[in-house]
Amino acid sequence: MPLTQDRKQELIGTYQVHETDTGSPEVQVAMLSDRINQLTEHLRSHPKDFSSRRGLLKLIGRRKQLLAYLAANEADRYRALVDRLGLRR
Repeated sequence: MPLTQDRKQELIGTYQVHETDTGSPEVQVAMLSDRINQLTEHLRSHPKDFSSRRGLLKLIGRRKQLLAYLAANEADRYRALVDRLGLRR
């Protein structure tokens, strides 16, 4: 199930860097993380859904690329985002 418009606006409002920001790495990672969490829950109840598993792996790879970009270019923003999303333990 894709992100609803309301949920997307909520994520953008929470993670945006400035007032008109909709595409910063922080916002993109937050939206990907939400979608990854949804797909993870779906796969817990549908373990043989291999098409969704492939989509999940693609989303994880995209999030990993964005996080690597942030870590390389703006380490403090990266650390703040990881803490806010609770990605690293």
